[in-house]
Amino acid sequence: MAAPRYKTLVDALASDIRSGRLAAGTRLPTHRGLAAREGIAVVTATRVYAELEAMGLVSREQGRGTFVRDLAVPAGHGIDQQAVAPDAVDLSFNYPSLPGQAGLLRQALRELAGSGDLESLLRYQPHPGRPQDRAAIARHLRRRDLTTDADRVLVVNGAQHGLAVTVMALLEAGDVVAVDALTYPGFKVLAHAFHLDLEPVPVTADGPDLDALERLCATRPVRAIYTMPTLHNPLGRVMPAADRTRLAAIARRHRALIVEDASYAYLVEDPPPPLAATAPDLTVYVSGLSKSVATGLRVGFVVAPPSAVPSLERAIRATTWNTPALTTAIVCRWLEDGTVDELETRKRADAGARQRIAREELAGLPFLAHPASYFTWLPLPDDARADRLTATLARRGISVSTAEPFTTTAHTPQALRLALGSTDPDSLRSTLRTVREVAIEDAFT
Repeated sequence: MAAPRYKTLVDALASDIRSGRLAAGTRLPTHRGLAAREGIAVVTATRVYAELEAMGLVSREQGRGTFVRDLAVPAGHGIDQQAVAPDAVDLSFNYPSLPGQAGLLRQALRELAGSGDLESLLRYQPHPGRPQDRAAIARHLRRRDLTTDADRVLVVNGAQHGLAVTVMALLEAGDVVAVDALTYPGFKVLAHAFHLDLEPVPVTADGPDLDALERLCATRPVRAIYTMPTLHNPLGRVMPAADRTRLAAIARRHRALIVEDASYAYLVEDPPPPLAATAPDLTVYVSGLSKSVATGLRVGFVVAPPSAVPSLERAIRATTWNTPALTTAIVCRWLEDGTVDELETRKRADAGARQRIAREELAGLPFLAHPASYFTWLPLPDDARADRLTATLARRGISVSTAEPFTTTAHTPQALRLALGSTDPDSLRSTLRTVREVAIEDAFT
């Protein structure tokens, strides 16, 4: 049986995009233009573009048209994981976006083009960032209960780069680092690359088991403690203030550095003060704006004790020399004019709405999540196989993560981590419904 006309057209355009015959950034004809060119109805042309967008091959911008996506940049993938199929729903990686963000960037670029200091942005910048940019970040951090001098702030290429220069500058091969039994995969990759000795600490309902951490520090020479006190990834937990005070005391008693990862902290309203506020002399605070603003704007920051700043500056020089001044200038303008605060407020609301969808669609399953986070942790029964469930979901066009990338213990728990921020709410609802159906059939029966 012959394929419908619109399917043939979808296949032809998809082939042209994947082969490069239609280059990234090409503006495609309007819906009416495509309909006239191909002799089809306008509603059919709309359906063609909708399917191409669902396949991740094109993007639509309100008022501007439909454009070919850059396929060299995958729609989303985890560290050490393959990119998902272009027609799959990606619940393995978060890249939350809000309507209108492209317009904000377009406006910012116009304003930057007309500014008087554009020429200066084309030159090499100070390794830790321009003084005015460091000051803007310091003012931003005061709204997160972290009061710091601008000269303790260093601008980096995203939070991952901030973690990398922290490891390069302040730790050595063989150093023992205490980490949660489930932790951020990007830090695991750094630990492997720089030959750090990761010691897992059991996780409780509120955060790391501090009794176990105390015993570990008493028996091994722990050089650093890597922790995510405000919105733990992947468990979504927020460490209480009393536990933060105790963790800082343990670190001080055993002369351990604290590496505080605050990448998702913006999602929590009124959290306890950061560890860097409690123990500024022994804490390196790392965060960025990729999650709260846009993943393509790789601007992050490190706040460090004064004694650590020169070493961190050398590590920045050795890796990237400086953060690209153009993107830093845009982000710091947004810090100053309230754009970042507005985006963070909107993303907290968006994450909360997505968690409500998750609670409805995963009802009856033992998932764990913060009510305003972009991810959910789904533990499976001990006799279940997360890899089998993941493969089943992949065949249904759904990409999820197992616990393996997050695990620092010898035993990998059977669990799934579901990222909620990389698809539209309607698709998220139907996808989570499928996840629940497959999980019940495959693991909970």
